[in-house]
Amino acid sequence: MKLKLLTINKTETQAIDLPIQFYEPVRTDLIQRAFLAIQSNKRQPYGADPEAGKRASAVLSRRRRKYRGAYGFGISRVPRKILSRRGTRMNWVGAFAPGTVGGRRAHPPKAEKSWSQKINKTERRKAIRSALAATINTELVKNRGHLPPKNYPFIIEDKINEIKHTKKLRGVLAKIGFKEELEKTKAKNKKGLLLVTTTEELKKVGSNIPGFESEKASNLNVEILAPGGVPGRLTIFTKSAMKELVEKKLFTKEYKGETKEKSETPKKTKQEKKITEKESEKQEVKHQKKEPAKNKEK
Repeated sequence: MKLKLLTINKTETQAIDLPIQFYEPVRTDLIQRAFLAIQSNKRQPYGADPEAGKRASAVLSRRRRKYRGAYGFGISRVPRKILSRRGTRMNWVGAFAPGTVGGRRAHPPKAEKSWSQKINKTERRKAIRSALAATINTELVKNRGHLPPKNYPFIIEDKINEIKHTKKLRGVLAKIGFKEELEKTKAKNKKGLLLVTTTEELKKVGSNIPGFESEKASNLNVEILAPGGVPGRLTIFTKSAMKELVEKKLFTKEYKGETKEKSETPKKTKQEKKITEKESEKQEVKHQKKEPAKNKEK
């Protein structure tokens, strides 16, 4: 399958072959699973204080004829705290138990609970490829609520990265055919058009356009391509982004990730670190030695 390459002025120049990533069958179950994995790892752990509701001294004796015991008075055996007393008569108020005022909760949320979910690398990449394939499916895009132009899907030229002003970018997007989409997302805070490039220059330029997003091809994930776990986001790719998908084989089995440059200076061992620390300490001691006292004038 080939997509048409459009200029900023909406003129067709050539047709470009789609990368392998776009031929993946759309798997909504995988997309939903990958989306939930991202969302769960962002979740903030929360929970009650372990001592909440337990600070009151509500310990009573469980012996029948012992002082400060509640047995034998014809009252329920609820943990109670003493507000006042006169002899062996106590002014009791229920405490500590879940059914009492100021008592603990029966089963409060635990802060140590782990909300994060794991997903296999191959499964995650397959979900991204599936979400990429859904972006060029016009039916899925329309079912998601977007308003694509008649000639969608297509690729945009790299000159769009040279735009420095928000007003000009909005005008170019409207000229290409996304005027209705921009007006729709203007009133509502919804996810709208996504522009995939190889730079981050348009992030700041398009940050003031409601619903619009610009992202690098290497930084794509299911949350960006399928917000809410629903595939079919309205997306356009630049020519350089498509080229990067082909050359680097992003999100495929052959992709090995970004290789980090090895530092030329080798890491020091623990013994070498101790020797350098001792040498630096000796030098500091030498510098801290007092100067000889000057002869006092007679």
